[in-house]
Amino acid sequence: MESEREKRLKSARRIVIKVGTGIVTGAEGEVCKPRVEPIVRSISKLINEGRQVVLVSSGAVGLGRGWLGLHPSRLHDLVTMQACAAVGQSLLMEAYRGLFSEEALKIAQVLLTEEDFTNWRRYSNLRRTMEKLLGFGVIPIVNENDTVSTAELATLSKESRTPIFSDNDRLAALVVSGLEADALVLLTNVDGVLRNPADSSDTSKNGKRGGVIPLVEEVTQELKALAAGRSATGRGGMKTKLEAAEIAMNCGGTAVIANGQTPDVLDRIFAGENVGTAFLPSKRMRGKRRWIAYAADVRGRVVVDTGAHRAITQGKASLLASGVVRVESHFAPMDVVSIVDSEGREFARGIANCASEQAERQSDKNHSRDSRRGNRASHVLVTRDNIVLMDRA
Repeated sequence: MESEREKRLKSARRIVIKVGTGIVTGAEGEVCKPRVEPIVRSISKLINEGRQVVLVSSGAVGLGRGWLGLHPSRLHDLVTMQACAAVGQSLLMEAYRGLFSEEALKIAQVLLTEEDFTNWRRYSNLRRTMEKLLGFGVIPIVNENDTVSTAELATLSKESRTPIFSDNDRLAALVVSGLEADALVLLTNVDGVLRNPADSSDTSKNGKRGGVIPLVEEVTQELKALAAGRSATGRGGMKTKLEAAEIAMNCGGTAVIANGQTPDVLDRIFAGENVGTAFLPSKRMRGKRRWIAYAADVRGRVVVDTGAHRAITQGKASLLASGVVRVESHFAPMDVVSIVDSEGREFARGIANCASEQAERQSDKNHSRDSRRGNRASHVLVTRDNIVLMDRA
């Protein structure tokens, strides 16, 4: 497995690198050049090696707060956070423009909202734009458009329904999915996933990497239990990084969580060295199925009986109206819906062929026919090609 890690990272051609607020900003809310400059130089080196790099960068809110001279406690207010983001985003991009220009590299700002992922057409357009930028040799610098989008920021005040990306870790993973990138690197202020989260040290008494879990082939519940809590400066934490790594794995990418405060960390990672915690990829889920599983906003829910559950999970069948017990929540045609069993456990997602009202009518009609004359031909609510099994995702 170690040799597989080395081979995949050495050969990775398209890379997404995410840097957190704790790496980008200093104690006073300024750009921390001693930490950011080495990352910029390493990205330049990767591009000179013929690789493509997308940078997902947090830090706009923190920089805006520092520029406005606000106390960190002011960031508990959603509108204040959005105002700080508006101020800080230009500061962030100006800093990156200056640093990358010293390496003779051009950058582009890509600000995203949840609709760029929930709508299939916008999702496809985003991919084409990013592909064109990479083809021009430009480095896309991605961030959520916090000034107008509340999907991320509102999680702090519990106003958000179901955020598509609750922080830039998940956003970076969705960029990996959309671009079919080979690798995702999440740079944070710890050395990787720690066996004992209370111990931030990467070194055991004998000098070996005793604290860090070096290699992960499956993100288990036990591993997730190690990753509780939110980071001190950002909005995510190790839990969101594990979720992002898992998405990257299921999209066929190799993920690495490592310490961004180590100046040569990117050089060492892509030289194949045993740095941080690496996550080896599983089978790549392709195209629209990745979008259904990870990027699309789930608009409604349908509860199905045991026969439909078995037909979908074992028989690779479509979801028929005859198998629906009840329809929950409003949804429109082409919305992504959650398919759950009789106990409320989600086992699949799919794109609805009709609105929730029609789905409910079709279900009631088929159940009435079943009770009187036996089962007749049933309306297809979700076509098999548009269904993704979540346990496999």
